[in-house]
Amino acid sequence: MADSSIGAVRPKRYEAVAADIVRSIDAGTLRAGDRLPSVRQASTARRVSVSTIFQAYYLLEARGYIQARDRSGYYVNPRKRTPPEPEISQPDGNPAPVDVAALAFEVLGSVRDPDTVPFGSAFPAPTLFPLVRLASSLKAGLRRMDPWSSIADMFTGNAALRRQIAVRYLIDGMDVQGDDLVITNGAMEALQLALMAVTRPGDTVLIESPAFYATLQALERLKLHAVEVPTSPRTGIQLDALAQAIERHRPQACWIMSNFQNPTGSLMPEPQKQALVALLARHRIPLIEDDVYGELYFGRVRPLPAKAYDRDGLVLHCASFSKCLAPGYRVGWVAAGRYAREVERQKLMTTLASPSPNQLALAEYLDHGGYDRHLRQLRATLQRQQQQMMAALARYFPEGTRASRPQGGYFLWVQLPPGADALAVYRAALARRISVAPGPIFSPRGDFRDCLRLNYGHPWDQTLEDAMRVLGEIVARQLSA
Repeated sequence: MADSSIGAVRPKRYEAVAADIVRSIDAGTLRAGDRLPSVRQASTARRVSVSTIFQAYYLLEARGYIQARDRSGYYVNPRKRTPPEPEISQPDGNPAPVDVAALAFEVLGSVRDPDTVPFGSAFPAPTLFPLVRLASSLKAGLRRMDPWSSIADMFTGNAALRRQIAVRYLIDGMDVQGDDLVITNGAMEALQLALMAVTRPGDTVLIESPAFYATLQALERLKLHAVEVPTSPRTGIQLDALAQAIERHRPQACWIMSNFQNPTGSLMPEPQKQALVALLARHRIPLIEDDVYGELYFGRVRPLPAKAYDRDGLVLHCASFSKCLAPGYRVGWVAAGRYAREVERQKLMTTLASPSPNQLALAEYLDHGGYDRHLRQLRATLQRQQQQMMAALARYFPEGTRASRPQGGYFLWVQLPPGADALAVYRAALARRISVAPGPIFSPRGDFRDCLRLNYGHPWDQTLEDAMRVLGEIVARQLSA
């Protein structure tokens, strides 16, 4: 069957060319191993530009239909079925203390070597960000800096930056005022401050299964108990299971990623977000929403966070610029609703303030730097890289492999065939200078031993292609041992 996204309504010219070729492949007119017309021949025959043909061939290559051979042209690939999605998780639902710090620290250390393929990284490639433009914004911001602002804005953050962030909430239809925002040292501090504002040691927090390892580390550090709730790699946390967990455990908070969850990439449908907020509001349970990937959507419209449906101030919405604009600047924020003053007090008692220069740079950039243009380019790049990784996964991994299909972000959640061990794959891959994130770091109990998280946030090249082939060989050897 042809890829439904090729040949969608009103396709671009190169997409229409690609769709024609896909139909020829599906009909058997073009078979595995057949050589496609040269770019120039196709351009002349179809009466389109050479650039259009290149774009069509690049798209088909990214989706695994064809491959380029050096000095020879483009050839039709043997067809492999797209891997099915991973199964919905089935945690046991009992409270558990968290103990993932040692393994998570080991995995994080594996991506520091620049010669290691960073499939295990939590960040996209730094080359995807407008670092030169940000440096100019930093200089301009410092030149105009009011010396007294570093005192006036110490606890809650730069006023101009908070106004810029509030405007972006307003564009999405949310009434969040600048004075209700607290600027933090990245989203991780925002999330921990939110957690400290609504829980005490020994409390129970409902989380997704699997969950981002930094979530687990925060719970571990604050001596909180986690209750994992079944989660779909497509639609996120399962509300029926969540309602049962609320009745059974009477939790003090719930922590989720509604948009492009890490590690699965799931996206909660809007009605499900609305129902989630209503369910928690009935029980007066605060929702800590980690929305750091919300701007990295592949569709036409930004998916709203659960915060958009909050009428009681119970949603503490946390985000940052680290994943979409400036990873090294470590600027995040929390829109904490009724808990805003408590979050501010927690900030005062911990880190006190966030560095002013980075906030000034981002305020200047948001005002003059073309942020939305950058985001459009970044989204297109990430979507293309996802297609390239998915095509490589289909080519090289053994039958029985499953993979998520995120509509945004930059992670694939891969479930290996029965008999494979993610920790063994992780260690064998690291010996070949390939980093992956093994499934057990995303569970307080070390579950998901058959899963990997792979990062497609780095520009695709032959090194990454070869690394996917090696990973597939490692998994296949495990299965045949």
